[in-house]
Amino acid sequence: MIFFDNVKNSVNQPLEVINGYKIFIKREDLLHPIVSGNKFRKLKYIFKEIIIDKIPVAITFGGAFSNHLAATAYLGDELGIKTIGIVRGQEWRDKINESNTLSYCSSKKMDLICLSREAYKKKETSVEVQKILKSISNCRLIPEGGTESLSVKGCTEILRPQDSKFDVICSSVGTGGTIAGLITASCKKQFVLGFNALNSSSALNLVNQYTKKKNWGITNDFTFGGYGKIKPELINFMNNFYKQYKIPIDPVYTGKMLFAIFELIKKNKWRWGKKILVIHTGGLQGVSGMNKYLERKKLPILTY
Repeated sequence: MIFFDNVKNSVNQPLEVINGYKIFIKREDLLHPIVSGNKFRKLKYIFKEIIIDKIPVAITFGGAFSNHLAATAYLGDELGIKTIGIVRGQEWRDKINESNTLSYCSSKKMDLICLSREAYKKKETSVEVQKILKSISNCRLIPEGGTESLSVKGCTEILRPQDSKFDVICSSVGTGGTIAGLITASCKKQFVLGFNALNSSSALNLVNQYTKKKNWGITNDFTFGGYGKIKPELINFMNNFYKQYKIPIDPVYTGKMLFAIFELIKKNKWRWGKKILVIHTGGLQGVSGMNKYLERKKLPILTY
């Protein structure tokens, strides 16, 4: 598996010291231009299994701006695996070209099937997806966001032995697979703090499935209204962050997390340790789609 095994480990880049707190960011976004951050980690062992078992088709789920869909489409094209993407929202059937993500997936030969939101909620139990599964004799179903035992295994590789010097590991939280891997790989003395990007408690249940450790927690105070929701103060923070550090961050996950960390420290509400390691989980392919949305809403856009 040359694609995965030739990628080097990410580096920890210092940001600054704020009120005595030393902040470093692990540049997982630099692992690969398309399959970056936690998508690389989550899909690594899944696609290795697909190759070893000679499975010809991979099927997965995602929204119209899903980093997971884009990464899966790229890997399928790169490794010679046919991919099928089940897209949330049948309204996208006739406007694939309005989503940079879906257009990209299509260019990588991913078959896109757009379901109603009601059917999409049922995932593989929906009538539509069941028909697809029955029509294919041998396929690999990958969960939405890629979260399963193999992806948690991949996410344990984000942390390296030298990361044991940090008091707290910070990660954004979607489905929960990334933080589950980080908790598994963390030292006993460390705390793993998750920043929920969704108005959902489902990640808590998932993390408890994969670890018995108690050195972790998830805050729901900086979702900005939920998944994909955004406010002008977040955009302003992200643009200023890029001007100062020259590090692009995504508005769905890493941007919200960094906003939260800086806000908590400046308001003297940080209580998880002096040496902080922030995990940049990638997701930058979604920035262009977010800017289109912001322009339609006549809101400030991301300027990188």
